[in-house]
Amino acid sequence: MSAAYTPDEMMTIAAARRLRDGAVCFVGIGLPSAACNLARLTHAPNLVLIYESGTVGTRPSALPLSIGDGELAETARSVIPLPEIFTHYLQRGRVDVGFLGAAQVDRVGGLNSTVIGPYDAPTVRLPGAGGAPEIASQAREVFVVMKQSARTFVERLDFRTSAGRPRALITDLGVMEPVDDTGELVLTQRYAGVTVEQVRAACGWPLRVAEAVREVPPPTDEELRVLRDLQARTKAAHATRVTITLPR
Repeated sequence: MSAAYTPDEMMTIAAARRLRDGAVCFVGIGLPSAACNLARLTHAPNLVLIYESGTVGTRPSALPLSIGDGELAETARSVIPLPEIFTHYLQRGRVDVGFLGAAQVDRVGGLNSTVIGPYDAPTVRLPGAGGAPEIASQAREVFVVMKQSARTFVERLDFRTSAGRPRALITDLGVMEPVDDTGELVLTQRYAGVTVEQVRAACGWPLRVAEAVREVPPPTDEELRVLRDLQARTKAAHATRVTITLPR
């Protein structure tokens, strides 16, 4: 019997389970990074993680705050120039999985990580595209992991940063997947204790639901232990870093 767990833990673990051992994975910061490193520390020890900073085969002991985190370079098999990440790996079809997050997603998996509100006068200006458009279009398959709400799962994106074509969208309520040529995301899996009505209520478009929605197995004790240990190491590592504030 698994210990008690949170929706965020279930989401991260469900996302990690999607990765097979030995895959080459282009990783986004945040939830994608947590899922990919959890997979590496559990069932996929030979997972090759690539970050946009040029680090290949990195094995961080704590989750990075950004692609420029020093530990990514310190634990990488190699560090190569950024242009070669895209030309040598992505464009030549050497990336098996792109793992992304975003601020908004639409019904076909289009992603927004640029602005909330009008582009010329946004209410929130987000980090921007980075390599997400190239990853979304050129990785062999794409997974997206996001917390779900009607504000983030929208009928119309405020800005289309990346075209949609994910193999799966993993949320804190369940899993959505395209099941036909329309590419529209359909609810195919839910977590224990989550109802279809709850998932629909947290979606900004009329969500399609598969005829048979499967229940995702809960986290194992080992998955929870490894994830929580990773989170604890990350918190400790970031707490010891020195922040320098320059005078104005």
